[in-house]
Amino acid sequence: MKSTDIAWNEQARAKILDDADRVLREAVVDIARTSPDISSDNAYKELNARLKDQFIDWEPGPDLRTYADAIAASEIEFE
Repeated sequence: MKSTDIAWNEQARAKILDDADRVLREAVVDIARTSPDISSDNAYKELNARLKDQFIDWEPGPDLRTYADAIAASEIEFE
């Protein structure tokens, strides 16, 4: 077996992505609920602080800014 053949199977890969989405969703919703008047920059900082220890090699991407902006604009809908 070549080292390049070592990878998660599709079922495991899907679970990893689902878990990552859940962690992100929970952080966004919690900040939106508990800090309704937070600025976009502070929401971004809070998201980054909560997520950075949840992932290996964490690098905040443009999605984080999108969610921070949505939190600040009170655009997050709670289900």
